[in-house]
Amino acid sequence: MLFERIESQGLAHYSYLIGDGREALVIDPRRDCSVYVERAARAGYGIVHVLETHRNEDYVVGSVELAARTGADVWHADAQWDYVYGQAVEDGQTWKVGRLELEAIHSPGHTPGSMSYLLRDPGGSPWMVFTGDALFAGDVGRVDLLGVERLEEMAGLLYETLFDKLLALPDDLIVCPAHGAGSVCGSAIAERVWTTIGLERRLNPRLQYTHRDDFVHNVAQMLERPPYFRRMEELNLERPPLVGPGPVPLPLAMDDFVQQAQDCIVVDTRDEMGFGAAYVPDALSIWFGGLASFAGWFLPYDVPVLLVNETDDPVPAARRLIRLGYDGLAGYLAGGMHAWHTAGRRSEAIDLVTVQDLCHRLDTGQEAWILDVRKEEELESQGHIAGAHHIHITQLPAHLTEVPRERRITVFCGSGLRSMIGASLLKREGWEDVAVVLGGLSGWSSTTCPIDLTE
Repeated sequence: MLFERIESQGLAHYSYLIGDGREALVIDPRRDCSVYVERAARAGYGIVHVLETHRNEDYVVGSVELAARTGADVWHADAQWDYVYGQAVEDGQTWKVGRLELEAIHSPGHTPGSMSYLLRDPGGSPWMVFTGDALFAGDVGRVDLLGVERLEEMAGLLYETLFDKLLALPDDLIVCPAHGAGSVCGSAIAERVWTTIGLERRLNPRLQYTHRDDFVHNVAQMLERPPYFRRMEELNLERPPLVGPGPVPLPLAMDDFVQQAQDCIVVDTRDEMGFGAAYVPDALSIWFGGLASFAGWFLPYDVPVLLVNETDDPVPAARRLIRLGYDGLAGYLAGGMHAWHTAGRRSEAIDLVTVQDLCHRLDTGQEAWILDVRKEEELESQGHIAGAHHIHITQLPAHLTEVPRERRITVFCGSGLRSMIGASLLKREGWEDVAVVLGGLSGWSSTTCPIDLTE
């Protein structure tokens, strides 16, 4: 028997490889799909089916690519939309792989045609349920993707899915969702690596609203929606297969890089310390670990991307970008910033200040216009900096007019990583005097701008 959960770092996306009797299937594959082919082949299995739980919004699903490599049949949920590939799943449909059987359970709410898949073991007993974005550890799927006018309708459908279908399953059934903690598809997914129906019944805060009206009132919320979601929805209906393993950026010599940079956006994936010390003029800072979370907020799809990395291996960053549909990867700076400097090229820098240094400046009368780019939930739990101006990092491009150009802008977040995204964006847009605060609130000790937990 074969069972593997494969996690896509950054996206907190879970896909599953399941097999028996030398046949296997994959649920919700990612686009760079070699991992499924290689692991199945290594175990002596052939992939015969690809199943999707719903039309995804946060990444490009890899069903078409995987089918092109394996000849597998593709089965998609959300039959109400016009897919150009695969076959639509029907409620109650079953698939056999060896001695295992999966059964489709219509699970609307996150999307109108979402499907869960109940896996029965070789003896025919319920063993696992693959819930897609209907049920997570500690949370349930967001219901706002079709807009405010259908918000309560979708929340009502999700209530019926959860309480009439999924919670009717045995308590010891293992729950296998499509995402873990950190995903934008749930606002409060718990860090339980594995969970069960019984654990969620007892511990999931959303499942404590047992009356339909209470559930709808608390779950029917419009959440922050990344702009790239619309692009993902389009690609996940019509996605053509990639050629080979996917676009791998080519190394560019200095002159070629400089020439191409005129028509591209340069994305620097180094951490905030490296970027702040020196970077290619007009580059945008998105550290490697934040690519999956923030590239879709700041990178357009109609402008090619050039990479500057910590190392000369562009593949890890490229993989994270192609999962978001960024195929226009024009290349990367061969030799990185070391090559840039040894070639005598001009670089720019952003001032780095510690929390303690900023507090000292404030308390000695040195003014600072503080731009706090943390989330609202962080402000509520960690506290507000008195006098700071709050614009969440994802909303900064739409609120640039609120940031003065004639003042020194000191950007603050919980660590400095998101602050550097904001600082690099401001510099690209013409702000001259920008600084980033390193570290979070743990060292904050200003008396003139104290932490306020009452707002």
